[in-house]
Amino acid sequence: MANLKELLAIEGVVAAGEFSDDGALLALEGDLTEEEGAMAAQMCSANKKMMQMQVDGYTALSKEDGWTPAMGFAIAGPKLSICVVGNIGVFVETGKGSFNKVMQALQAQQQSE
Repeated sequence: MANLKELLAIEGVVAAGEFSDDGALLALEGDLTEEEGAMAAQMCSANKKMMQMQVDGYTALSKEDGWTPAMGFAIAGPKLSICVVGNIGVFVETGKGSFNKVMQALQAQQQSE
């Protein structure tokens, strides 16, 4: 399991969660309800599958290395953004946190599992 409380300590992060490949919420910390967390887990799982399909297709079409395996993604909104690496995601207040710091912390969490 990821150390979600460690991720919450990053400036701008308001919630952190872990989800299964099939979209089940495994753990949640921060300012989301369980219902919101469950919906986010399903969204993250679906987007992760789409991301992998897209990079596999681009790799095959372009015949260029460096796209796979896909590691993570971010979706930015005007108030909140979500960053995901592996099966761990965090909600960040857009403009209040560093996407670089968030993605580095998520990668470190992924590698420690």
